[in-house]
Parts: sequence; C-alpha cells; structure tokens
Amino acid sequence: MNRIDQTFARLKRSRRKALIGYLTAGFPTKAGFAHLVCALEKAGLDLFEIGVPFSDPVGDGMTIQRSSQKALANGVTLEWVLRAVSALRPQIKAPIILMSYANPLAAMGLQRFFARAKAAGVDGVIIPDLIPEEGKPFDQLAAKNGIALIYLAAPTTTRKRLKRIARATRGFLYAVSLTGVTGARKTVAAGVPGFLSQIRRFTSKPVAVGFGISTPSQVQSVRKRVDGVIVGSALIDQLEKSVQRAGVFVASLQKALNPQGVRHAS
Repeated sequence: MNRIDQTFARLKRSRRKALIGYLTAGFPTKAGFAHLVCALEKAGLDLFEIGVPFSDPVGDGMTIQRSSQKALANGVTLEWVLRAVSALRPQIKAPIILMSYANPLAAMGLQRFFARAKAAGVDGVIIPDLIPEEGKPFDQLAAKNGIALIYLAAPTTTRKRLKRIARATRGFLYAVSLTGVTGARKTVAAGVPGFLSQIRRFTSKPVAVGFGISTPSQVQSVRKRVDGVIVGSALIDQLEKSVQRAGVFVASLQKALNPQGVRHAS
C-alpha cells in the first residue's frame, strides 16, 4: 500500500481529514527547504505537494508564479528536486507528491523520471496539464514504480470525463474548487458543494479539494464533504514572510479541519 493510501486510511480510522500543503521546491531558498518541510510537518501538514518550478506555469496564479520564478533563479531543476526529496525522505513521515507540468518530465524521459522518483521516495505525482485520454504511458510507468498518479477534476469537467478521471486517479482525486488559475480567494465558490457531491457519486476514493482555499473558515465550510484540503498560494504568501508565520498558519488550518483535537504526526 502506497504511503498516500496508508495516510488517508489512518486518518479515516481516526475520523480526521488530511491537510495537504503545496510548496514550490527550493523556495524561498534551496538551503532552507528541508528545514521548512520538517517544520511544516510538525506544524500540522499531513501530506506535501512539492511543485517543480516551470517557466510557463499556465495553471498557476501570481503567487505561485512568483515563487516558481524565484526558485528557477535559485537554480532549482527537476534533477535538484529529486535529489532534495531523496535527502528529505528519511526526515519526514508524510507522503511526498511532486507536482510538475508534463514538459520537464518529458525532457528527462518518462521512464527515467518515474524510476528516479521511486528511488527518491516520491509517493505521488500530479501533472496538471495531463488529461486522462493521453495518460496511458504515464499511468503504466507510475503503476510500475508504485507511484500514485493523481488526476484533477474541475467544476467544468464533463460527466463523462469525470467518470474517467475517477477511475484513473490513484491516491486521491484532486477536486479543483474553481475555474481559472490558483490563488487565494476570500470565499469558497457557491457551486463547490454540488460539485463535490457529484464526484462522490462516481468514486469511493479519497477526495481532496484545492485552489483558492486560504482561511480556516473556508476549510470549515468544506471539511465535511471531503477527505482532504489542499492549501497552496496562501501558504506561499505566509512563507514569504517567515517559516514561523507559515507554521502558525498551518496550525490554524489543521485546527479548523480537525476541530476534535490536536493532530499528531505518525
């Protein structure tokens, strides 16, 4: 059983939800990245989504674009990310998911990438510009290497494609709460509850919602409908101030997500 599956199963047994944090690899600095991840696991993150910086991140808003540009300026490459994950893996228990657009993976070579990812201890991969109709070679290589290939579904996803995504996704289904790019929003879109209910009709796999989640009140508004919540831009915003601020922010989200008590990493 993959670490992602184990984590969701463990949380479900204790009637808890997963808090998933998005970090841009090597941001704010390469040297401090491992310390940052360890600190945020202690603060309350249950899973990590680590973004591979890319020069043309079409699905990302200004906050993540800015962090990606800084990481690229710092010399962060896919090669560096894999080495960083390999060094980080013994230090944390939480699953590590890489988020990368398809181009950097294709440039490395898909077979080489998935083999390297397995060796580094990567548990899952999200490729936001990959559609399930074109996913077969990715699906096969991910499965061969014991890596969960996680697909995204948006409110605009057709019923037919949603069924296909629900069948194809591994680990969990990433429910995009809004159309457009990533970025913190003040409220959760009105159509999100209905969208999440529709997903539930097609899968019993864990569902995690992301894009625009930025406050404890937003977390509270969706927690009963999902198995996990993903926070990205709002976390990057806090990291630009300090690791300490980011830790306090994570703890506040964890409390909102699991109000029954303080969570313990395991």
